[in-house]
Amino acid sequence: MVNRQREVGVRPRLLRTFLTRACELVLPRGAGVAVCLVSDAEIARLNRRYRGKSGATDVLSFPATDRNGGAGAGKSAGALRLAGLKAGSTFHLGDIAISPAVARRNARTLGRSVPEELRVLILHGVLHLAGYDHETDQGEMERRELRLRRRLGIG
Repeated sequence: MVNRQREVGVRPRLLRTFLTRACELVLPRGAGVAVCLVSDAEIARLNRRYRGKSGATDVLSFPATDRNGGAGAGKSAGALRLAGLKAGSTFHLGDIAISPAVARRNARTLGRSVPEELRVLILHGVLHLAGYDHETDQGEMERRELRLRRRLGIG
């Protein structure tokens, strides 16, 4: 977990613990992911470059490979420039960028704490790296996410 923003105070150790648990429940054994906490400006730049959408968003996922095992258009390495595998990981599945400032705004709107919203976004990003796509899967990702959120004790 890398924290590249200063606007919102976060507790990276607790988020790392949650990330490890989410990965254990969702990803194949040995898969590693990296999470980078970024500013609103950085996530807006990534959103425009990789999704063609303007403005800041809460979470973006960058797979290291596409679903057919080929290079993921260089998105993972090029977007966040994160490297290295965590202990126990045998392959890097991809990177997740999260804007804690957007998470804080979402948390206020949704009646959650900022740490809880950050955990929701980590889980959401991990599911994307596992191949889920809520824009095309007729609710499959949402159903899985809600089940996992209950299991992990997050709203």
